[in-house]
Amino acid sequence: PSTELTGGYRILSYLDPSEPKHAQLKQLMFFLLSSRRGHVIPEFHRSFTEMFEGLEKEVASKGKVGLNAANDQAAFNFLARSWFGVDPAGTKIGNDGPNLVGKWVVFNLHPLLVLGLPKGLEEALLHTFRLPAALVKKDYQRLYEFFYANSTEILDEAENLGLSREEACHNLLFATCFNSFGGMKIFFPNMIKWIGRGGAKLHAQLAREIRSVVKSNGGKVTMAGMEQMPLMKSVVYEALRIEPPVPAQYGRAKRDFVVESHDAVFEVKEGEMLFGFQPFATKDPKIFDRAEEFVPDRFTGENANELLSHVLWSNGPETESPTVNNKQCAGKDFVVLVSRLMVVELFLRYDSFDIEVGTSPLGASVTVTSLKRASF
Repeated sequence: PSTELTGGYRILSYLDPSEPKHAQLKQLMFFLLSSRRGHVIPEFHRSFTEMFEGLEKEVASKGKVGLNAANDQAAFNFLARSWFGVDPAGTKIGNDGPNLVGKWVVFNLHPLLVLGLPKGLEEALLHTFRLPAALVKKDYQRLYEFFYANSTEILDEAENLGLSREEACHNLLFATCFNSFGGMKIFFPNMIKWIGRGGAKLHAQLAREIRSVVKSNGGKVTMAGMEQMPLMKSVVYEALRIEPPVPAQYGRAKRDFVVESHDAVFEVKEGEMLFGFQPFATKDPKIFDRAEEFVPDRFTGENANELLSHVLWSNGPETESPTVNNKQCAGKDFVVLVSRLMVVELFLRYDSFDIEVGTSPLGASVTVTSLKRASF
């Protein structure tokens, strides 16, 4: 995407580890995650409790309600509250955050989007020329001002790392709105889709496991407690496996090398552009039994760790960790954590739920048709 969409800066996501700013910016993201870690679980509970209460009212009055818009607002509120200590509703941005981000993301991703328009029109409008960044400049500026005003401690750390406050803020905006909010916007409805299709039996198993562990931990949701929920953990990993939230990657070869599949060898030359489509790997039938099926307990067996090495949603194996020297997602563990929290909050509150599923340009469109409150 044009740097006009990101304040004139090349953002961390697009930097090679060999470039000097990569290590500084990734270190800043690690600082953000570690310095605010104590706020994640309580603010997630607060933001998504608000969402669930709203969904319940809508289902009670109208018989059904769309999940996606409510999820977007909850995700934006959660990220602002947990990472930056601010409630968007009390600032100039109000409840506009998700819509501002949504418009800006379209301008970043439009060459990849399929909106369902007549093919010729869609090719001409979205896939042939860059949309002019000027059309979202005011929206982006509102987001930038919101983050700049509420990131003092993080921007101070950026200066300690040798970064300008301006470049750091554009990166914070991108990491929050594109990477984190964008991931929750796509992945949460997709995950709810797969769990919803799993039916009442799966829902009952998850509810029993989650409530039992939380009860044994004094009624509190903790990271240590969630490690004691093997089925819940497996469900999250299986959702990341079967439908990775960012399925497409591009990269230019820095040297000649050879890449091998199960039954072929390919020579790659320096400078060639590579395109990777993750589901080719994460749904490889030679690795995963019933690869096209959502198997909730897939990652509870003895070979779970071996299978996890082939779950690549984070631009690297689930069994490896992001560092300043690689391109694995800086927020890899954060994404797994909040996805687990989503499942935990859902089944602490409900015995089961029913949904209808449609499509959208970014993931599934989910409509909730019933929510059965916890009975035990």
